[in-house]
Amino acid sequence: MNPLSLFSENRHMRAHYTDTHAISRLQDRLNQYLLTAGGRKVILLCVGTDRSTGDSLGPLTGTILGQKCLPGLVILGTLEKPIHAENLTSAMQEIMTTYHNPFIIALDACLGRLDSVGHITLAEGPLKPGTAVKKDLPEVGDIHLTGIVNINGFMQYMVLQNTRLNTVWQMADTLCNLFCRIYLNKVR
Repeated sequence: MNPLSLFSENRHMRAHYTDTHAISRLQDRLNQYLLTAGGRKVILLCVGTDRSTGDSLGPLTGTILGQKCLPGLVILGTLEKPIHAENLTSAMQEIMTTYHNPFIIALDACLGRLDSVGHITLAEGPLKPGTAVKKDLPEVGDIHLTGIVNINGFMQYMVLQNTRLNTVWQMADTLCNLFCRIYLNKVR
């Protein structure tokens, strides 16, 4: 039996980054997923690039979390060494040759409806990066987190370029706090 199937009745959660109660529930669910990983190495794969404000959620979160040195969490994808469309396949190959059966949490920015901007989602199964900009990239992750940074629709590249850095920064801060609370509680 797939341990993730324990959560089948609600495979998708979302919370606005300012809603502390909803973020707390999302954190609890993420912690439950991490418990199902057992002894597998947990990798946070932060997808995105610093060349686009809207697509910088992953590497910004990876950079901030990397400075926290959280025990038991491998963070890949930072502002200095981003994982994006051009190197995602090679990054996944490196992960699979370096780690035996890792538990991968994929994190990426995405576009959505106007009333969804600012929401962080947690879902079971792999992430399909690059969908908003019509890129054909491999699916990654056992579970995935997305941050809805702006509206989807026409001219997605322009929308990503014109996304407010403050929104992305606040969402990255919320994600970092979420991971810190989970991993620092494990140490005690």
